[in-house]
Amino acid sequence: MLHYVPLALIIIVLLAWCIDWINGFHDTANAIATVVSTGVLPGRIAVMMAAVLNFVGALMGTQVATTIAKGIADTQFVVPAVIVAALLAAIVWDLLTWWFGIPSSTSHTLMGGLAGAVVAHAGFKALHLHKLEEIGAFIVISPLLGFLIASVLIVAILWIVRRMSPHKVNFAFKKLQLVSAAGMAFTHGQNDAQKAMGVICLGLITYKFLPGGSAKVIVPLWVKFGCALMMGLGTATGGWKIIKTLGHRIAKLRPIHGFAAETAAAIVLFTTAHLGIPVSTTHSITGAIMGVGATMNASAVKWGLAGNIFVAWVLTIPVSAGLAAIFYKLVAPLFVG
Repeated sequence: MLHYVPLALIIIVLLAWCIDWINGFHDTANAIATVVSTGVLPGRIAVMMAAVLNFVGALMGTQVATTIAKGIADTQFVVPAVIVAALLAAIVWDLLTWWFGIPSSTSHTLMGGLAGAVVAHAGFKALHLHKLEEIGAFIVISPLLGFLIASVLIVAILWIVRRMSPHKVNFAFKKLQLVSAAGMAFTHGQNDAQKAMGVICLGLITYKFLPGGSAKVIVPLWVKFGCALMMGLGTATGGWKIIKTLGHRIAKLRPIHGFAAETAAAIVLFTTAHLGIPVSTTHSITGAIMGVGATMNASAVKWGLAGNIFVAWVLTIPVSAGLAAIFYKLVAPLFVG
């Protein structure tokens, strides 16, 4: 039996897919910057590998989607105008940071946008502040974990290979970095595509296409597939400005360092995805690269650039919230009646 699909819901789905596509090329660097910068894979092949594994990862799990759909605010206050405003804010901020080559977080852009639009619509009472506090804490925790795990890993690995010749170490870790880059690409898809799935599910709950009472959101297969496909297509287009920032400008890496950074970030992302905590893949891999660089030599990390990236991280949620509040005021009249 065919159901009438409101135009606003179609717009929400298309904008969410747009976010996934932008996320794909904006965050391609998360998965492949180190494997490209160390010379293990040519950029084009690395991008295609990341695209395939982003697609596969996006089909796995729904814990993060549930957090986005139900964890940030009471669903009764998440009206179509709120969702559209949040998506527009996320698109604008993602494109701005991509243009300037700044590794920002699509995850936090979306969450900041949803929070800002909800507040503009119904006030702070509509927000689940305890969940936002948890998400906010992981803005600090996820890059710190990436930094610490990568630091421990690289020290342990260097001790293990201390008697091997540099040539053998380089050869071995060129192979191993293919595995770590693949793991990073998979967990990126697992984390980031679920956020757009959660936004689409919010729209489906609003229009009664999904039940709103259950604790866990059952994500329809077409939503999973559509978000996975758009993430993969976006990744295939590449994000070369941010690849350059992460892969070359923060610290100069060799395959052994790239392996440690990617493995550390993948561990963080795999764990948080299963806990349903929406964290930033960008923050995790950037923290891991800094951890490896600092362990090599503190002066090997370009701390001035790292500071600029950190400022962008701090600004992402408040700027996205402000943009979403403005967009809500602009689009709300279009959804009356």
